[in-house]
Amino acid sequence: MTITAVPVVKNGCLMVRGKVVLTGVPDNVVVSPASSGAAYVGAKAPTSSSCHVINLGILDQDLVDDTAREDSVLHVAEEEAPATGQRFYVLMLAVLDGPFRTTLQGTALNELQFCYQSGDAGVETAQAMEGVFVNSGDNPFELIKDSIRILSKHKGTFTHLQNKKAPAHLDWFGWCTWDAFYTEVSPKGIKDGLESFKEGGISPKFLIIDDGWQETVNEFHKEGEPRIEGTQFATRLIDIKENNKFCSESPGSSKNLKELIQYIKENYGLKYVYMWHALAGYWGGVLESSEAMKKYKNKLEYPILSQGNIGNIRDIALDSLEKYGVGVIDPHKVFDFYNDMHSYLASSGVDGVKVDVQNLLETLGSGYGGRVSITKRYHEALDESIDRNFTENNLICCMCHNSDSIFSSKRSATARASEDYMPNEPTFQTLHIASVSFNSLLLGEIVVPDWDMFHSNHSTAEFHGGARAIGGCPVYVSDQPGKHNFKILRKLVLPDGSVLRARYAGRPTRDSLFIDPVMDGKSLLKIWNLNKVTGVVGAFNCQGAGSWPMKESEPVKKSSPTDTSISGRVSPNDVEFLEEIAGENWLGDSAVYAFNSGTISRVAKGEIIDVSLGLLQCEIFTISPIKTLKGSIEFAPIGLIIMYNSGGAVEECAVIGASDRIMIKARGCGVFGGYCSIKPSSCKVDKRNEEFTYNSENELFTVYLQSDGSFKEIEIVF
Repeated sequence: MTITAVPVVKNGCLMVRGKVVLTGVPDNVVVSPASSGAAYVGAKAPTSSSCHVINLGILDQDLVDDTAREDSVLHVAEEEAPATGQRFYVLMLAVLDGPFRTTLQGTALNELQFCYQSGDAGVETAQAMEGVFVNSGDNPFELIKDSIRILSKHKGTFTHLQNKKAPAHLDWFGWCTWDAFYTEVSPKGIKDGLESFKEGGISPKFLIIDDGWQETVNEFHKEGEPRIEGTQFATRLIDIKENNKFCSESPGSSKNLKELIQYIKENYGLKYVYMWHALAGYWGGVLESSEAMKKYKNKLEYPILSQGNIGNIRDIALDSLEKYGVGVIDPHKVFDFYNDMHSYLASSGVDGVKVDVQNLLETLGSGYGGRVSITKRYHEALDESIDRNFTENNLICCMCHNSDSIFSSKRSATARASEDYMPNEPTFQTLHIASVSFNSLLLGEIVVPDWDMFHSNHSTAEFHGGARAIGGCPVYVSDQPGKHNFKILRKLVLPDGSVLRARYAGRPTRDSLFIDPVMDGKSLLKIWNLNKVTGVVGAFNCQGAGSWPMKESEPVKKSSPTDTSISGRVSPNDVEFLEEIAGENWLGDSAVYAFNSGTISRVAKGEIIDVSLGLLQCEIFTISPIKTLKGSIEFAPIGLIIMYNSGGAVEECAVIGASDRIMIKARGCGVFGGYCSIKPSSCKVDKRNEEFTYNSENELFTVYLQSDGSFKEIEIVF
């Protein structure tokens, strides 16, 4: 439960639970109570403007030392609080306020500022009253959840994940065409890829046909001449239907998209096919002169980047669009556009869409009521069209990390959590895993974070595969046809094509929240999650293989060369809310199974296990609370020990009365393991006696589950 204590400004200091968070708070800063002990921090400006940069005060040095990260939305206060005498956390979150969007930023003098902007010179205010949300609590994960619930209720612009319908594809293995073909995707390539998966014995159940299927034109490229770098992003959509690659009269080809989808569903067992498109239609929007597009009243507009964007990393796509413009659909007509395209796709057998390039709208607010207003209109239209045409809320949002999009998410229930997976960028691999886990702290309360595709046949495939297994995210790859590592895929995918997806978004453990797992040269990144019956912790060595873009020029302290191991500790305490799945009579001990080493240990709740990992190595720990039977017999299910997320295979586990029997409901097939304090006398699977093994040295019990059927009932008698 979040401990409530309303933030206040007292003697020029912003105080939370009696702890100084900011000093030197200016007189124009205003604190307004929200609810449940939270508050909004804003300010009154002397003049009206469409953009304000307002000083909030100076971050207390103790907090800066504790967090070691000025840009963190969470701060930890370790000094004794008046009421609790224990550590607590302070959340400062920049939010939307009417047509204005807020961001937090720092200065070299350790000042904390907020930038309050509309993105439209005609939308002004002098009252920036609810720009920053402040709350506190003793559990950082409950704090963020409680805060998002308060905000969603008060603001009404977005919805908490628990009140959304999850898309149907999340629990099935998938394939995306992007890194396999890029824009050269074709029906033949799609069929070749699905056939190569089938030959290997693991077939995707959902498919994303990514960029490259639409009818587009690049006005700035003349045939026979070299392509001008950057103009590819100014390519515009000219029709809602598929391009001529997907319309062929050649023998063996598909005459249209509908015929292709029917063929691949019938021949490769696909359950869901998604198509890609940009929120604005395509990267450069839609073509103003296109006959098919004219009814949507589009207009050529030129993006205007905020100072915050300009001060960070320059992006070739936005740089190009600033020069060449975007064909923007009239916000009053954008539902018609989405509905026309989505109804056509649905009639062709398409089950959902991946909608990309969403953050572009933040640069196109001028003349449309501002960045928040245009984003809101587009998202409402998109949600309505998805609801009308795809009954399972089958939408993946992408490039949507601007708060305009995040806090306009009323129905969309899954979104990409990071920059693209980039197989050809060796320094991006560790950054990707660190980014998705930290970003999931916030995103995981609003959407199911999508940690993106990866290549199964890649030097970092084990690293990425282990992360996806515990991330609570969809699991899909972007392999080229014939280039698969089925050994890795079998650790992720069951024979029926389903995956053992954990219950929540994978997030850093408490002791990982305020360290730099990429550049401090000494820390492992630990990610926790829960299954139905077990917990799971992944430890990842993300050090030495890349650096945060905004910190590349800073000196990096390294405690050891990048090619040596990093050591850390894992404990059952790393899994939040483990007691909620452990049951009433849990005494606090757990069985801990390390996937890669194949070791099992009996560990008390406060005890630790040492782990040492080389560069780009990981270890996955299944943490299973031990159950006590009659006669002090102890048992803990581990799950399918051949799978990264072993415990995800355990649906139920119960002691039968006060007897000496355990009943387990399990998914999948293969070697099922559990911790037993003594050797069982018998084991039945689906009421038939089965042979089992028991190692008295490590107390590991195993039984083999056959591949017939989805669920198995395991009865163990002592």
